[in-house]
Amino acid sequence: MRSDGILGAGGGGGSDQNRATAVVASRRRWLKRRETWLVLLGVALHAVYMLSIFDIYFKTPIVHGMDPVPPKFSQPPAKRLILLISDGLRADKFYEPDVDGNYRAPFLRNIIKNQGRWGVSHARPPTESRPGHVAIIAGFYEDPSAVTKGWKANPVEFDSVFNQSRHTFAYGSPDIIPIFCSALPHSTWNSYPHEYEDFATDASFLDEWSFDQFESLLNRSHHDPKLKELLHQDKLVFFLHLLGCDSNGHAHRPFSSIYLNNVKVVDKIAERVYHLLEDYYRDNRTSYIFTADHGMSDKGSHGDGHPTNTDTPLVAWGAGIKYPRPATGHSHSDSVTSFVDKHAHDMPTPYDWGLNRVERVDVNQADIAPLMSTLVGLPCPVNSVGNLPLGYMKLNEAEEVEAVLANTKQILNQLLRKSHIKMSNSLFFKPFKPLVDPSSSLSQIDELISAKRYEAAMKLAVDLRHLSLEGLHYFQTYDWLMLMTVITLGYTGWMIVLALHVLQCYSSLSGDLSRKGHLSVQKKHSTKVYLSGSMLMAILTLLNLIEHSPPLYHAYIGMTVFLWTQILSEYRLIRGLWIYLRERKAGYFIKLLFAAAVSVVIVELLVHSFTERKLYTWFFLIAGFVSSILLHISIPWRSGIPVFVCISCWFLSVFTLMPAEIPDNNNLVVMSGAIIIVISLAAKWLDTHAEGNKFWESITFHESRKPMWSKLYFIQIILVGASSVMVFLSTKHRTQNQELHSSHQFINWLVAGSSMVLPLFSGNGILSRLSSIFLGFAPPFLLLSIGYEAVFYSALAVVLMAWILFENASHYSSKVKDSSLSEQNTEEHVTIGSEERYLQLSDVRIPLIFMVLFNVAFFGTGNFASIASFEISSVYRFITIFSPFLMAALLIFKLFIPFMLVICAFSAITKLVRVPRLGCYFLVILFSDIMTIHFFFLVKNTGSWMEIGNSISHFGIVSAQVVFVLLLFALTNLYTRTIRVKPLSSSPSLKTL
Repeated sequence: MRSDGILGAGGGGGSDQNRATAVVASRRRWLKRRETWLVLLGVALHAVYMLSIFDIYFKTPIVHGMDPVPPKFSQPPAKRLILLISDGLRADKFYEPDVDGNYRAPFLRNIIKNQGRWGVSHARPPTESRPGHVAIIAGFYEDPSAVTKGWKANPVEFDSVFNQSRHTFAYGSPDIIPIFCSALPHSTWNSYPHEYEDFATDASFLDEWSFDQFESLLNRSHHDPKLKELLHQDKLVFFLHLLGCDSNGHAHRPFSSIYLNNVKVVDKIAERVYHLLEDYYRDNRTSYIFTADHGMSDKGSHGDGHPTNTDTPLVAWGAGIKYPRPATGHSHSDSVTSFVDKHAHDMPTPYDWGLNRVERVDVNQADIAPLMSTLVGLPCPVNSVGNLPLGYMKLNEAEEVEAVLANTKQILNQLLRKSHIKMSNSLFFKPFKPLVDPSSSLSQIDELISAKRYEAAMKLAVDLRHLSLEGLHYFQTYDWLMLMTVITLGYTGWMIVLALHVLQCYSSLSGDLSRKGHLSVQKKHSTKVYLSGSMLMAILTLLNLIEHSPPLYHAYIGMTVFLWTQILSEYRLIRGLWIYLRERKAGYFIKLLFAAAVSVVIVELLVHSFTERKLYTWFFLIAGFVSSILLHISIPWRSGIPVFVCISCWFLSVFTLMPAEIPDNNNLVVMSGAIIIVISLAAKWLDTHAEGNKFWESITFHESRKPMWSKLYFIQIILVGASSVMVFLSTKHRTQNQELHSSHQFINWLVAGSSMVLPLFSGNGILSRLSSIFLGFAPPFLLLSIGYEAVFYSALAVVLMAWILFENASHYSSKVKDSSLSEQNTEEHVTIGSEERYLQLSDVRIPLIFMVLFNVAFFGTGNFASIASFEISSVYRFITIFSPFLMAALLIFKLFIPFMLVICAFSAITKLVRVPRLGCYFLVILFSDIMTIHFFFLVKNTGSWMEIGNSISHFGIVSAQVVFVLLLFALTNLYTRTIRVKPLSSSPSLKTL
C-alpha cells in the first residue's frame, strides 16, 4: 500500500534490497553533513540578519559639519533667557484648580492673562527625562541609536542652545545637567548628589536647592567683578531644572497632595526667579520660558504616548514675547501642521482651566529650542528639527520673515549635508526630487524680502522648511528599501532552502520524481549556477566597497546571494516539482491551499499573541471543541479520550486570561503539589492497566517491566510531596524570621536536584517516561513558584498528554498505513531510518501544534519581558543573599521547565507516529521565520522605550529559535532518547482495530 508524501507523492514501486543496504551508510553520512551545514548556516544567517534592524531602524539622524545660521536682527529681542523646566509636570494638574476652586499656580496664571503667552507643549514618546530635555534644549527628538547605549545616553554628540550661547548657568539634577554642560567650557553648573533623590521624602526641596544655587550666583556677583561683568553680557542662558514633581509623582502619584503641592512650589520659584532677575537687571531684556519635559500617568509612571505623559504646560513672557490675545476659533497653533504625539488636537480648552478666553498656542516640544535661540539672537542648534512658533514672538513683519528664514536654512543645511554625504558614497544617487535646487528658492525668498513682500516670502520660507523636514526623513530612510528587500529575500530564500531540504530528504517526492524521469537534467547546470552566483557576489561586493558601505551590508547581500544560488542549484528538483504539480488534479490543490491557509492563520495568531495573550484562550477553546469532534469521528466517546482532550484544552485556556503580574498565593502552590500527585497516579494506573486497550497500547508499551520502575515512581511522588511541604515551611519561616533557614535551604536544593535525575532511570514507555519527566521537574518548579503558575504546570502537562492521545488516535485510525516502511520502499527510506516514515501533508499539524504550545510556555504565565517572569521572590526558597548570577540562573531555569515538557512531548510524538524529528524541526524553523519576517516589519524606533524594546525583543526571540529550540532538543534528548514504541511488526492492522 502507498503512503502519500508531504506533497502527496507516493512511495511507488520496489527497489533492490541489496542496493539499499550498500548505500545506506553513505546516504546517512551525507545527510548528517548536509544538516550540520544547514544548522550552522541558519545560526549564522539569523545572527547576521538580527543585526540588520540596527542599520535600518536605529541609525542616528544626527550629522555634523553644518554652519550655524544666526537670525538677521539689528538687535535681538532679549539679552538673556531663563529656562525653567519642571520635570514630570502634567499640563492638566498645572492649569486646573484644586478641590477648593483655587488655582495651584497663581503667579503663572497671572502671567498668562496679563503678560505672556501660553499653550500645551506636545512631547513625543519616549516621554522620558533625557529625550524630553534634549528636545527642548537641542531641538530634536530621541536618537534611535540610543538603544545601543541602553537608552542611558545620547551616543552621538549634538548641538544645543547652550552650545551656541555666550555662557550658560545651569543647576539641578545630576542626571540632566551634565548631559549638556559637562563638556561645555562656557558654562557654570552644579548638581546635587544622587543621594538627595529619596523617594521616601517630599522631593520639593530639590527644586528649592536649584533656586538657592541660582540666588547664590547673583549674590556672589556683588562681590565678584568678573562674574558681574559676565552676567551683564548678552546671549546668556540660565537653566533651572526642577525635579520635585517627577520624584513626587513616582513616589506618591500625581493625584497626591505632595505632588499637587509641588506645583505650588514650582510656581513660587518661578515668581521668585522673575522678581530676582527684574530687580537685578532692571532693563526689561530678559525672556522667561516655563515648561516640562514630560507629564505623569495616573499610576506614577511615564514613557508612553498617553496624553497625560505627552501634554506639558508652556508659559512664556518677558522680552520678545507677545502679550495675551483674546481666543478666536478652535486652532491652537499658527505654525504646526501636525503634532508629534499623534493625538486629536484643536479640542476646546477644558472649561475648568479657566483659560477659554485667552488665546492658546500649542507647540511641538522641539519647537521650544528655536524659540529660545531666536529670542536671544542665537543660531538655532544645528541638529534641530523644530519649527519657530511665531505665535509667541513679538517681532515686526520683516523680523518674522528673517527669523523663519534662519530656522529654514538651519534645517535645510542638515538636508544638504546628508545629501552630500550620501551622494559622495553612491554610484547611483537618487536625490530628494521635490528639493533638487533649493538655492533658487532661497534666492526667490531674498528677492521677495528685498521687495518687502513679506507675506509671500514667509509662505515660501515655511514651504521650504516643510520640504526640508521631508527631505531629512527621506535620507534617514534612504537605504531602507534596499536593506529591507535584501533581508526579506534572504529570509524567503532560507525558507525555500529548508522546504527543498525537507521535500528532498524527508518526503517520498525525490524518489517519485526520479522514477518518472523528472530529474534527468544534466548536473552541469549546478556548476553554472555557482559560477554565476560567485560573479554576482563579487560584483555586488565591489559596488559596496566603492560606496563605502558598512561591513554588515556585505554580509546581508552576500548571505542573500548565497541562499538564492543554493536554491537555483536545485534546479532539477524545482523543475521536477513544477512538472509534478502540473500533473495533479484540482482536489490536490484544494488540500494544499487549505493546509497553507490553516498554517498562515496559526502563524498570524502566534504573531499577534505576543501583544495579546488572550488569543490563546480563544485558540484552546476552539481547539478543544474541534479536536474532540475529530476524535469522535475516529473513536467512540466511551473511550473518554475526546472528552479528556476537550476539557484539558479548556482548562489551559483560563491561564492566558490571568494577570501577567503573578500575585503571591502560597496555599495555591502547595495545592498544586497535590494536583501533580493526582495526575501522576492516574497516569500510573493507566500505564499499568490500559495496556490491552487498543487506544492506549502504543503509549503504554514496554519491552519489559522492571520492579525498580514502580519504586522509582513512588519515590518521585514522595519528592513532589516533600517539595510542597517545603514550600509551606520555607515561606512561613522566612516570613516570620526574615531569613531562610539553612536546613530548609539544603533540603530544597537536594529535593530539586535529585528529582531531575530520576527520570533517566524510569520506564522507557511513552506514558511512563513522560510521567516521570513531569514528576521530575515538578519539585524545582514548585519551589520556584509563587502563585498560579504552579497550577499552569499541571494544566500544560495535561494538554501535552491530550496532544499525544490525539496524535495516537489519528495515527491508528488513518486509512493509509505506513507503506513507506515496506520492503519495496527501502531505497527511498534509507536516509531517514528503519523505524521512520516519510512526512505527509497532514503531518504539518505537528510542528504547528508544537509552536502553539511552545509559545504558550512563554505566555501562559507572562513572558520573558514581563514582571512576572522575573519576580525575584521566586528564588527565595533557594537563596536570599543577593547573588545576581545565581538568581538570574534560577529564574531562567524556571522559565525553561515548561519548554522542556513541550519538547519532550514533541519528541515522544515523533517516535509515536514515526516521523523524523529533524524534519519536523526544520518545519518549525520555517514557520518561525514567517513570524520573523512579520516581526522584522513591526520593529519600532518611535514610542516609549518599552514599546521599542518589546518590538526588538519579539524580533530577537523568534530569530533565536533556530538555536534555542535546537539546544533544548539536545538537552531533552537525554530524557527521550531511550523511549521505545511498539515495533511495526507487532502493530495491529487497521482491521483489528
